[in-house]
Amino acid sequence: MKTNYQAILLCLIVFSLLLTTSCAEKKKPVLTKNNVIESFGVLEIKTQISEYIRNIIQDKNGNLWLGTNGDGIAHYDGEGVSYFSNTEGFGGEQITGISEDRDHNLWFATDQGIVKYDLDSQSTDQKVFTNYSGSEYFKDYQFWSICADSKGYIWAGSAKSIYRFDGVFWKPFDLPYPISEKGDFITATTTWSISEDKKGNMWFSTNGYGAFKYDGASFTQYTVEDGLTDNSVDVIIEDSRGDIWIGTRFGGVSRFDGKSFINYTSSDSIGNNEVCAIYEDSSGHIWMSSEGYGVYKYDGHRFTNYGKDKGLGVHAVQVIYEDQEGRLWAGGGGGLYRFYNNRFINVTESGPWQ
Repeated sequence: MKTNYQAILLCLIVFSLLLTTSCAEKKKPVLTKNNVIESFGVLEIKTQISEYIRNIIQDKNGNLWLGTNGDGIAHYDGEGVSYFSNTEGFGGEQITGISEDRDHNLWFATDQGIVKYDLDSQSTDQKVFTNYSGSEYFKDYQFWSICADSKGYIWAGSAKSIYRFDGVFWKPFDLPYPISEKGDFITATTTWSISEDKKGNMWFSTNGYGAFKYDGASFTQYTVEDGLTDNSVDVIIEDSRGDIWIGTRFGGVSRFDGKSFINYTSSDSIGNNEVCAIYEDSSGHIWMSSEGYGVYKYDGHRFTNYGKDKGLGVHAVQVIYEDQEGRLWAGGGGGLYRFYNNRFINVTESGPWQ
């Protein structure tokens, strides 16, 4: 009997590996070897929410929205996970950014344009999305970032340019540098990150021209000549103290206090200089990704690493997020993880969510 049981387990593991190999490019979540487990003598197959979690946001009702790299948007309502993509009227399969506006509408940047979801307009369980795509709105279709500001504007960064939506029209918004027309997917002027600071300044990353601050009238550019660690910028956030944190593609992290930069790199603080996610939690700790090293937590004095030895099975972390209940999440190539008891645990469709 024991021999038959082991044979069944082996077959399921092999089957899951075959699915991982053959279904990697398909839309639905796939199984991985780690999803075949034994629990109380019963074989379970746990399905990852997606192979790749790019972004996370919690809406005003407490529901989680998870942007994936090919499965559209995943929605967890406290009971289960549902998926929305082209078939369900959602204009996108790769979700590259999520933002909430002042009226609690959710905005998504996707590989096919921009999508809006109005929580208050939904009187039934059926979700209706407003899609902005095609030449009617943009000349570009691949978007990489989105930000709803405090003034009511929606900002979206594409592969070649930035657009601003005033509630009626999407209009191009040009930064003061030469627009790159080389490449359709990623260019030197690709904007990976758009954010707003407490003073209402807008911050824009670029893929080779550093960071730009826009105060509503003029631009200020920050590059390596000013002390920025690298001109290829992936993410920009402001912390609760008013410092600006800038994660770069090749130079690690810069912290800007309004006058000068302090840089944290692989030579003194983190494992790898590619940093594409930075987040401040409710305790004031700064979390940042580091390619191949999971994430680091900075408490104002030292950096603490959380990688595979702490349960985080994500090589390239794309998002770090704390929800209303104080749960800290991380996602990327490897699925979704939740921080619990000083380590990360993998969260699949069946949990554990709490």
